[in-house]
Amino acid sequence: EAVKLYTQAAKQGLAKAMYALGECYANGKGCVQNEEVAAKLYRQEPLQSYALAQNALGSCFTVGRGMVQDHGAAAQLYRQAADQGLADAQFTFGDCCMLGAGVAHD
Repeated sequence: EAVKLYTQAAKQGLAKAMYALGECYANGKGCVQNEEVAAKLYRQEPLQSYALAQNALGSCFTVGRGMVQDHGAAAQLYRQAADQGLADAQFTFGDCCMLGAGVAHD
């Protein structure tokens, strides 16, 4: 039922619903797991400034889940989410800086 309701809300442009639907597909909760669909949902325009979606999309880029691996794109997304105050993204972007993954080694 949740996937159906998230889908309806996402079709109306609700960013939180798009993110929640992406999480359902990423984790196979209430639907068949499909990482490509999850990544596509995280990329939707309303989510471009949504910290949770930026962090999730960064994770997709980091490991190549549903898309081609790209550490530079991942680091950029983690930084954007970190700049919005998302603690997980701050930590992960710190790791990127320490390891030189997608950014200059710091």
